[in-house]
Amino acid sequence: MTLTHQNIEQLVSLCKSGNQLAQLEIYNRYYKAMYNVAYRIVKDSFEAEDIMQEAFLLAFTKLDSIQDSLTFGAWLKRIVINKSIYHYKKNNKHQSVSFDDVKYKIESEDSGIPTDYEFTNLKARQVLETLNTLKENYRISLTLHLIDGYDYEEICNILNISYANCRTTISRAKESLRQKLQPQVSH
Repeated sequence: MTLTHQNIEQLVSLCKSGNQLAQLEIYNRYYKAMYNVAYRIVKDSFEAEDIMQEAFLLAFTKLDSIQDSLTFGAWLKRIVINKSIYHYKKNNKHQSVSFDDVKYKIESEDSGIPTDYEFTNLKARQVLETLNTLKENYRISLTLHLIDGYDYEEICNILNISYANCRTTISRAKESLRQKLQPQVSH
């Protein structure tokens, strides 16, 4: 049986024994999604690529610490998010960033949104572009919650904030997004 037909548990087991072809297969299965996760946070293609590579290297060296091989994808995604937030905060500590200049890359195969699908007079691209205009903590928390699918407890841990602060931030971010999208809906 070739590696492309192996399930993730089998591949992780092979990686633990040092099989580089298994590592390559895992990389090929996850690199696009992990790049997109990093890119949504850091907003820089080259930096997202570096973060993704670092995350894979760290994951492959720490494979023995993973409890359940079936959760490899979620575990890797957590590594990518943590590294992305760290890099984003480090690089933007003393500078102001305009999110109006940044555009999301939407690829139907990676975003899960078919390119021809329209919400009532509002396309997914408009929603994502408007999301970019939100202030930093709103944008990051909404991305983690709505796009990456993390629940409040996970976001609290990732952003190192209280549960109440997380709920309030996400609620305010959603309201801010609604207000910014309202004029676009009426067109």
